[in-house]
Amino acid sequence: EVQLVESGGGLVQPGGSLRLSCTTSGFTFSSTAMIWVRQAPGKGLDWISTIARTRTGYGDSVKGRFTISRDDDGNTVYLQMNDLRPEDTAEYYCANWALDYWGQGTQVTVTS
Repeated sequence: EVQLVESGGGLVQPGGSLRLSCTTSGFTFSSTAMIWVRQAPGKGLDWISTIARTRTGYGDSVKGRFTISRDDDGNTVYLQMNDLRPEDTAEYYCANWALDYWGQGTQVTVTS
Protein backbone atom coordinates (compact mmCIF):
# COMPACT_ATOMS: atom_id res chain seq x y z
CA GLU A 1 0.00 0.00 0.00
CA VAL A 2 1.37 3.39 -1.00
CA GLN A 3 1.38 5.99 1.72
CA LEU A 4 2.56 9.61 1.81
CA VAL A 5 2.26 11.41 5.12
CA GLU A 6 2.98 15.13 5.35
CA SER A 7 3.80 16.88 8.60
CA GLY A 8 5.30 20.11 9.84
CA GLY A 9 2.60 22.60 8.95
CA GLY A 10 1.28 25.15 11.38
CA LEU A 11 0.70 28.77 12.21
CA VAL A 12 3.62 31.15 11.72
CA GLN A 13 4.17 34.90 11.57
CA PRO A 14 5.33 36.62 8.38
CA GLY A 15 9.06 36.22 7.99
CA GLY A 16 9.05 32.97 9.90
CA SER A 17 10.09 29.49 8.83
CA LEU A 18 8.65 26.01 8.71
CA ARG A 19 9.99 22.67 7.55
CA LEU A 20 7.55 20.28 5.96
CA SER A 21 8.21 16.55 5.78
CA CYS A 22 6.63 13.91 3.59
CA THR A 23 7.38 10.37 4.66
CA THR A 24 6.56 7.72 2.12
CA SER A 25 6.20 3.97 1.81
CA GLY A 26 4.95 1.39 -0.67
CA PHE A 27 6.94 2.45 -3.73
CA THR A 28 10.58 2.82 -4.77
CA PHE A 29 11.19 6.28 -3.41
CA SER A 30 14.83 6.56 -4.40
CA SER A 31 14.02 6.34 -8.11
CA THR A 32 10.98 8.59 -7.94
CA ALA A 33 10.93 12.31 -8.60
CA MET A 34 8.85 14.07 -5.99
CA ILE A 35 6.97 17.34 -5.97
CA TRP A 36 5.37 19.74 -3.54
CA VAL A 37 2.23 21.61 -4.51
CA ARG A 38 -0.14 23.80 -2.56
CA GLN A 39 -3.72 24.93 -2.73
CA ALA A 40 -4.93 28.16 -1.20
CA PRO A 41 -8.60 28.54 -0.29
CA GLY A 42 -10.70 29.03 -3.41
CA LYS A 43 -7.74 28.60 -5.75
CA GLY A 44 -6.28 25.85 -7.90
CA LEU A 45 -3.18 23.79 -7.33
CA ASP A 46 0.08 25.74 -7.40
CA TRP A 47 3.30 23.84 -8.17
CA ILE A 48 6.03 24.73 -5.71
CA SER A 49 9.00 22.48 -6.26
CA THR A 50 10.35 19.27 -7.75
CA ILE A 51 13.31 17.10 -6.82
CA ALA A 52 14.68 14.33 -9.03
CA ARG A 53 17.71 12.70 -7.46
CA THR A 54 19.81 15.84 -6.92
CA ARG A 55 18.19 18.15 -9.46
CA THR A 56 15.66 20.62 -8.17
CA GLY A 57 13.24 23.15 -9.57
CA TYR A 58 11.10 25.88 -8.02
CA GLY A 59 8.13 28.00 -8.89
CA ASP A 60 8.79 31.71 -9.24
CA SER A 61 6.70 32.56 -6.19
CA VAL A 62 8.95 30.55 -3.84
CA LYS A 63 12.34 30.67 -5.55
CA GLY A 64 15.03 31.84 -3.14
CA ARG A 65 12.83 31.25 -0.10
CA PHE A 66 12.00 27.53 -0.20
CA THR A 67 14.39 24.60 -0.46
CA ILE A 68 13.44 21.04 -1.36
CA SER A 69 15.55 18.09 -0.29
CA ARG A 70 15.25 14.36 0.11
CA ASP A 71 16.52 11.53 2.23
CA ASP A 72 16.42 8.36 0.16
CA ASP A 73 17.38 6.19 3.12
CA GLY A 74 14.41 7.52 5.07
CA ASN A 75 12.05 7.70 2.08
CA THR A 76 11.30 11.29 2.97
CA VAL A 77 11.13 14.54 1.04
CA TYR A 78 11.39 17.87 2.80
CA LEU A 79 10.44 21.46 2.09
CA GLN A 80 12.27 24.12 4.06
CA MET A 81 10.25 27.32 3.90
CA ASN A 82 11.86 30.58 4.93
CA ASP A 83 10.67 34.19 4.85
CA LEU A 84 7.08 33.06 4.83
CA ARG A 85 4.45 35.48 3.61
CA PRO A 86 0.68 35.63 4.09
CA GLU A 87 0.25 34.58 0.45
CA ASP A 88 2.00 31.30 1.29
CA THR A 89 -1.04 30.30 3.34
CA ALA A 90 -2.35 27.08 1.82
CA GLU A 91 -2.72 23.36 2.19
CA TYR A 92 0.58 21.77 1.15
CA TYR A 93 0.76 18.39 -0.53
CA CYS A 94 3.55 16.10 -1.61
CA ALA A 95 3.14 13.77 -4.55
CA ASN A 96 5.18 11.71 -6.95
CA TRP A 97 6.06 13.31 -10.29
CA ALA A 98 3.43 11.27 -12.13
CA LEU A 99 0.80 12.47 -9.64
CA ASP A 100 -0.26 8.89 -8.92
CA TYR A 101 0.39 9.16 -5.21
CA TRP A 102 -0.66 12.00 -2.91
CA GLY A 103 -0.43 12.78 0.75
CA GLN A 104 -3.31 14.06 2.83
CA GLY A 105 -1.88 17.56 3.07
CA THR A 106 -0.63 19.78 5.86
CA GLN A 107 -1.95 23.27 6.51
CA VAL A 108 0.37 26.27 6.57
CA THR A 109 -1.04 29.56 7.82
CA VAL A 110 1.04 32.72 7.76
CA THR A 111 -0.49 35.56 9.70
CA SER A 112 0.44 38.24 12.19
